[in-house]
Amino acid sequence: MSFLLLIFCCLSGYAQLTYETLYVDYDSAAQYRNLKLIPVRRKGGGGEPGGAGGVVSLNQALSQGLVTVTERGTTSIDNVHWLRFNTHSDKSVYIAGGEIIAGGRQDRMIVRDTILAPSSKDQYVPVMCVEEGRWSDKEKKFAYSNFANMHLRKVLDSSHNQVLIWKEVEKQLDSGKFKNNSMAYLSRNLDKKYALAGDEYFRYFRERFREKDSTIIGFVAVSGGKIIGSDIFAGRSLFYQQLEPLLRGYIDEAILYGGPVTLADGPVKRYMDKLLKDERSQEEFVKKNGKIFRQDGQVVHVNTFLKEQQEGN
Repeated sequence: MSFLLLIFCCLSGYAQLTYETLYVDYDSAAQYRNLKLIPVRRKGGGGEPGGAGGVVSLNQALSQGLVTVTERGTTSIDNVHWLRFNTHSDKSVYIAGGEIIAGGRQDRMIVRDTILAPSSKDQYVPVMCVEEGRWSDKEKKFAYSNFANMHLRKVLDSSHNQVLIWKEVEKQLDSGKFKNNSMAYLSRNLDKKYALAGDEYFRYFRERFREKDSTIIGFVAVSGGKIIGSDIFAGRSLFYQQLEPLLRGYIDEAILYGGPVTLADGPVKRYMDKLLKDERSQEEFVKKNGKIFRQDGQVVHVNTFLKEQQEGN
């Protein structure tokens, strides 16, 4: 049995993320200004299914020195869309599509979810550039920089097209009037007013999603009159490892594109019914509205994107 299969075989009772094992807790929704987050919980409490403790998020792996990330080479034409990952422990590293790592010769965004098994060999991960105007001669140390917002994550997953990603980054920088020297998506973090507003959102939601609540494994997010996305994980360990980076991405979305929450629970419930009713309906829904990441037959992460909604629909 492979190392990764050993990790996830204990999740066999949780092979799918549907209403069979989950429920959406509308009564526990948290709302601050332009953003409302509705928890998705595992039925029956119980906390973390066994075995998932052998996987750490990219964020934690980088902060703990369990993985290093470097450029594949020095030529942008050949190497811009790949980064080299080296693991330094017996833990596997979970990397999610839409996560951003800053530095190197230019900032990058991970293309798709993957799990890197412990290995002494180089492992290569596909990425997209989110800093069009820089390709440095000297490689900076890579640092973790949270998830992109839902607009950019949707463009990434629906197109995998570098030109469209650059266009989306440029559109967002122009919309927010963010000063930048290299067309970097992360330029928004240098805007003090914008950063302070984001920190206020973050403190509010981080306080309300405490790790002691072992039943929460995801959420669906609403801003203005629309659903802006959802992220659901196989267990609480991965969810809480990803929580802070995810919050930053959703907060960025709500500040830049959102408005006061006006969408009632009815349309949200119908949306989630399509996502969680059963395996078949989930597959059909996600084909057009998101993605499912599986490892050894087990669902690890379900993610859906922006869904325009009319009031009361």
